[in-house]
Amino acid sequence: MIQAAGVSIRNVNVSYGANHVLKNVSLEIAPGEFFAFLGPSGCGKTTLLRLIAGFNQADSGEVRIAGQDVAHLPPWKRDVGMVFQSYALWPHMTVARNVAFGLEERRRPRAEIERRVAAALELVGLSPLARRRPSQLSGGQQQRVALARTIAVEPKVLLLDEPLSNLDARLRVQVRRELRDLQQRLGLTAIFVTHDQEEANTICDRIAVMNDGVVQQVGTPMELYERPANLFVAGFLGTANILEGRLVEESGHRLFEIAGGVRLPVPDGSAMGPSARLVFRPQHAAVARPGSAGGALTGTVIHREFLGATVRYALKIGQAEISVDASFQSGEQLFAPGDSVDVTLPREAILWLSP
Repeated sequence: MIQAAGVSIRNVNVSYGANHVLKNVSLEIAPGEFFAFLGPSGCGKTTLLRLIAGFNQADSGEVRIAGQDVAHLPPWKRDVGMVFQSYALWPHMTVARNVAFGLEERRRPRAEIERRVAAALELVGLSPLARRRPSQLSGGQQQRVALARTIAVEPKVLLLDEPLSNLDARLRVQVRRELRDLQQRLGLTAIFVTHDQEEANTICDRIAVMNDGVVQQVGTPMELYERPANLFVAGFLGTANILEGRLVEESGHRLFEIAGGVRLPVPDGSAMGPSARLVFRPQHAAVARPGSAGGALTGTVIHREFLGATVRYALKIGQAEISVDASFQSGEQLFAPGDSVDVTLPREAILWLSP
């Protein structure tokens, strides 16, 4: 098993001219952890990954791998391996030669190269294809060759720059499971860059959600989904209803008034600033026939989507539009556009979040 290493990123800043790409980023990644940098295009996640690899340099701050400051080390001396989005395979070389490339560059003995290449190809299930060239492989097989080439040098940290983005949807699911299984068997520290929340949620232990060069929140997939730190995280991870409004008082009670005059009670003790929004997930609300749910809000169905296990309703409440997910039950009559419905929303499902 490869000796995994922790990665420490402390107060890192990176600028390209006037463009401040990374803004005082600090993260701690534990040895053997599968960690993700998740965010939209241009948020700085790939720049941060390349900084760890040694392809970028920080203006300030430090990066430590296994406790060692690596700022002065070139990429090939950092004990990291990187799988690129494009795979970067040599088209004129066989699969085995591609896998051997990093070892040959490090001038390892021939017997050791052959042993490591064979072991890496066995791990990714490509031993029978060792003599083929990349053009003779599928996209998933090419991705495995790139992974085997990286594993063969026995890195302490595995860096993955959107390695599944070139695969079709069905193959992505298969390969990401294989990737997680391989990471656990080898005990590697892995850092995965993606803009796809489903990929990050399904294979990573923890996620750093990034936007505009800033780490917005770090946590497990469930922590980020259930308790987002701000509106960006809530909106980026899964579907969220985000309602604007204003805080009003009536008979000594606090109420949140949304467009159209609809008011919802604010639970005692709820901490909410003047710019806070009411946030909840579609599955946390429920719809029912008018009058069947006491104290419910009244809404009108404006659209319905059948999603298999669930039915998603778009509802108009006052002047606001929300989504509500209901479990699909065979034989049950569905609401149709134009129907009036009662909408209930448990207080414990409501979040009050600021930008």
